[in-house]
Amino acid sequence: MSKCEQCIVREFSSLKALNKEELLKIADCKSSYTIKKGEPIFTEGENVNGIFCIKDGVCKLTKLSANGNDQIVKLISKGELLGQRSMISDEPVNLSAVALEDMEVCFIPKTEIMGLFNQNNQFSMNMMRAICGDLKEADEHLVTMAQKSVKQRLAETLVYLQDTFGINPDNSLKVKLSREELAGMVGTATESCIRLLSEFNKLGVIELSGKKITITNKAQLLKAAN
Repeated sequence: MSKCEQCIVREFSSLKALNKEELLKIADCKSSYTIKKGEPIFTEGENVNGIFCIKDGVCKLTKLSANGNDQIVKLISKGELLGQRSMISDEPVNLSAVALEDMEVCFIPKTEIMGLFNQNNQFSMNMMRAICGDLKEADEHLVTMAQKSVKQRLAETLVYLQDTFGINPDNSLKVKLSREELAGMVGTATESCIRLLSEFNKLGVIELSGKKITITNKAQLLKAAN
């Protein structure tokens, strides 16, 4: 079991405000898990009663729509926390979190986190800033969905996946999403997503090989979508 003070989650999240004594208290009460690809970390409507620290791997946050489809709201990668908002608001989680690849996560119970929340002003401020950042992102996503075409949203999503999660040695996008997942992230039908990918492929701005997608010209991809 790794030490909390040396963990990547501590470096990049609200936990960076905690001192060594506080981190040792967390280390004593946390639980560590391996989540296999396709498995849920938690499911919409569940009472989580704590936060999850993503030590390694990527998961998708999804919302079940009225027509029974999963809308991907966001992708979360190592160094981030999950469950902060529902823990503070004392509500069940309003999204599901599902592993896109094998993950290493730690769970810290609510009682321990709320104790730190009351004792460490910088920690509580960091956590509130993170929640405010999520709200800002949600607002921007709402505007994007309303004002941009599906073509623009798909192009920008592909660039986001490359810029945020990187590429494999063969230059293909590191995060592998099915066509259904990609469509869910863009907010369109799977058929539309497949058709637009094919269109981008014909224009030479991306290359398709099975599930693999490679951006060959980022600037031209964004230009072609306008």
